[in-house]
Formats: sequence, C-alpha cells, structure tokens
Amino acid sequence: MPLLILAALVCVYLILGVLYESFIHPLTILSTLPSAGLGALATLMLFGYEFSLVALIGTILLIGIVKKNGIMMVDFAISAEREDGLTPVEAIRQAALLRFRPIMMTTMAALLAGVPLMLSHGTGSELRQPLGYTMVGGLIVSQALTLFTTPVIYLYLNQLSHWISGSKKAKASTAQREHEHEERPWEPAQAAE
Repeated sequence: MPLLILAALVCVYLILGVLYESFIHPLTILSTLPSAGLGALATLMLFGYEFSLVALIGTILLIGIVKKNGIMMVDFAISAEREDGLTPVEAIRQAALLRFRPIMMTTMAALLAGVPLMLSHGTGSELRQPLGYTMVGGLIVSQALTLFTTPVIYLYLNQLSHWISGSKKAKASTAQREHEHEERPWEPAQAAE
C-alpha cells in the first residue's frame, strides 16, 4: 500500500511538472495532500476502522479531489502572473478570492456524496463505510487547512524558485566574466604587434 500511494504521488508530480514546466509548482499542489491524509487517518481511527483496501481507494480518490483544489488556485495564479503581470502576492490573492466558490462547490459535492456511504447500514455496508469516512474526514480537514496554507506555500516556493534561478544567473554571469578575463591578456599583446 505505501508503494502504491508513493507511485500515485510520483505520477501526479510528473504530470504536473510537465503541465507547468516547473519543478516547484507541483510541490505547491502536492502540499495539500498531507492534510487530507491526516484527516482521513484520524477519522478512521476515531470511528474504529482499520486502514483497509477500501480506505486506500478512498485515499487515492482524496488525492484527486484535493489536488484539484490546489490546481485551481495555482493555475489561476500562474496565468495571472504571466498574462496580467501581477506580483505573486497579488496573483495568489486574486486566485484565492475568485476560486473560493468553485473549490467549495466541488468539495461539498464530494463530501456530501461520502455521507451516505459513511452512515449506511445494511448488507455490505461495513465494506463501504471506510470509504465514506476516509472521504468525509479527509475533505473536512484538508479544506479547513489548504485554503490558508496553499497561498503561503505558493509564495514561499515562488521565492525559492526566484532565488535558485537568480543564483544560477549569477553563476553564469561569473563564469562568463572569468572566461572573458582569460581571453583579455592576449588582446594587449596582439595590439602591441
């Protein structure tokens, strides 16, 4: 099970990296997942269920739903930075304001779809209940946290990205200056001839 979850996360990271042409922005989106996993596991423990195969299916379903919330904010912020020329702070603030309602709508739809699974009784209900508890608990906790943490992580990772690209540019310019300095000692000799 841990290898299956890790493989799912690696696939998600690779797809997001190709989509955004960045190593940093997929991490912002994936930062929403720990809170969902924590909520799912805490809810299962609270109601006395084991982390079964059905709960694993619920966790993978959670990865998709919660990741989509992060994508909605980050995608809007990136396009606002590139197309409208907004600063990262303005872009992520605008994304959080304008994407709040769609995020809440899709989260509430998924959460309310999990309630009948969670509360069901009857034949085979014990098989479906962990799926409902995983979905409902994970969505509640992740929604409460990621609306606040995703913009903060976006800004910090954006600063890290600029710092890394700035240090690469500085190294490249230093190497270019050293290369030009190595070539200059020959120039006076040629001028003297």
